Amino acid sequence: MAQMEMNENGDSRKGRSTKKSTKVDMTPMVDLGFLLITFFMLATTLSKPQAIDMNMPAKSDAEDQQVIPESKALTLILGADDTLFYSVGSNYEKVGFLDFSQAANVEKIIYNRQQEVAAKYGDKDHLVILIKAMSSSKYRNLVNILDEMEITQTKRFSLLEFTEADSLMLYGLAER
Repeated sequence: MAQMEMNENGDSRKGRSTKKSTKVDMTPMVDLGFLLITFFMLATTLSKPQAIDMNMPAKSDAEDQQVIPESKALTLILGADDTLFYSVGSNYEKVGFLDFSQAANVEKIIYNRQQEVAAKYGDKDHLVILIKAMSSSKYRNLVNILDEMEITQTKRFSLLEFTEADSLMLYGLAER
């Protein structure tokens, strides 16, 4: 702990006091610091990674794939600058466009399409949503659209690659 050393030479001069030297041992403070660090490291909870649960189908041949009618499909294309293109089916006959930052509009599109499919086929779960992301789209938008699938309780959706043919069809319609 702390010690005080007194220098006693035997000289006692008039009016002079002896100089005292103090020495503080810092070892207990260092021990206490490490104990506190250890306690807080063990007592704290680490942030848990957030993951989206997705059921992936088993790998199969091309023969096992089902053909989905255009009337049961909705295509969502994630573009650059928070844009979202959507069309009924996958043939891009009628393409809609909206700003992805307005999530309520995305929900309305999905809910409306679910109601149309439910009216025609009797169950909203027949709807299949095809999600395609351009290379210039943001990863955050892909995560948000997957969250929308969870919010709208869409059971069948597929992540597809945005191909050059998709680009030609999409921008060919935009030029008209």
